[in-house]
Amino acid sequence: MHVVEGHAPDQSGPALDRPLVLLLHGFGEFWWSWRHQLAPLAAAGFRPIAVDLRGYGDSDKPPRGYDGWTLANDINGLIRALGHDEAVIVGHADGGLGAWATATLHPTKVPRIAVLGSPHPAALRQSLLRNADQRKVFLGNFLGNQWPRLAERTLTTRDGAFAEKLLRSRGGKRWQTTDEFPEVVARYREAIQIPGVAYCTLEYRRWAFRSQFRPDGARFLGAMNKRLHIPVLALRGTEDSYMFAETVESSGHWVDAMTHRELPGAGHYVHEERPDAVTRMLIDFLQQ
Repeated sequence: MHVVEGHAPDQSGPALDRPLVLLLHGFGEFWWSWRHQLAPLAAAGFRPIAVDLRGYGDSDKPPRGYDGWTLANDINGLIRALGHDEAVIVGHADGGLGAWATATLHPTKVPRIAVLGSPHPAALRQSLLRNADQRKVFLGNFLGNQWPRLAERTLTTRDGAFAEKLLRSRGGKRWQTTDEFPEVVARYREAIQIPGVAYCTLEYRRWAFRSQFRPDGARFLGAMNKRLHIPVLALRGTEDSYMFAETVESSGHWVDAMTHRELPGAGHYVHEERPDAVTRMLIDFLQQ
């Protein structure tokens, strides 16, 4: 697994003396999505590590292992490989699934989590069954991802134009007018074209869908149907048209103490659209 560690100019002391914070990206992204948070978290006294999840960026791209169990095991193994006994996990979108799953399946390793635009998997499933609007938005591209080879071509054709389409459809309008946005588009279009990434990216989604009709999916949801006794911070942009507020809020049924905060003027990529505000909220949460 490829990781990038954040550092601050006046940082001193061994890295193992600082609390580990793992930053997990979402669908179609890679470690770079946390570029705004790495140095400030380090300056605040933490050891922030932005991760390329299995199959993304510069991490290995094996043909299998894109299920919820393996995702949690990868993160648990990474904590130990970095020399720590535990880590706070911060996850955006699909990376949030990694946060929920690791905290539930490896509870002694995760003292708290922060999730951005990422509800508890049981809350998401419940919302998809009950809320027609959430189901329509979520399952649109999701179902198209199931077709072998055709879906991969959709992601990579025309120099990764799908990545730009995704950013424009889910990101806030204000962000799309910033000087930064063209670079963001270029980076993610390039990242989705790395050999093997399109396949691996889609395998996560194929497992999430197909496992609903298989015993392994029932076992995973059964294992996840446990109440978490750790603090949870749930952030969401008010302009997020992909993940509804009520879907995120319903995650509180599986948590003892969840703080849900909405950031005005941001869409689905809240940590990139409102980086300073998100970083302040994360630091406040981590220092509690």
